[in-house]
Amino acid sequence: MASYPIWNDVTACIYNGSKSYGVRDEGIVNIKVGTSNAYSYDFISHRTTRRELNKDVAEFRFYVDGKLLKRSQFNKKTKVYSDNLPINNHQKIIGE
Repeated sequence: MASYPIWNDVTACIYNGSKSYGVRDEGIVNIKVGTSNAYSYDFISHRTTRRELNKDVAEFRFYVDGKLLKRSQFNKKTKVYSDNLPINNHQKIIGE
């Protein structure tokens, strides 16, 4: 099995359990609502991204309808995960 830095667990009433899938650098989910494939309308979109800030630190970002809502960083060398970073300061790297 491949290693994916972004992992999605999906729970829905049509499954007996959860389903999951991995993503390397960017995952986009567009959610539509309505009554059928022909009558469905864009409702909301969310996107998760990963960017390597340097050789040790990766930053993950979560957007809803294009608005950044959450940032976190993971240091692969120290294994430190920093959650809920400020969304208005994109330059700070954990450990600095």
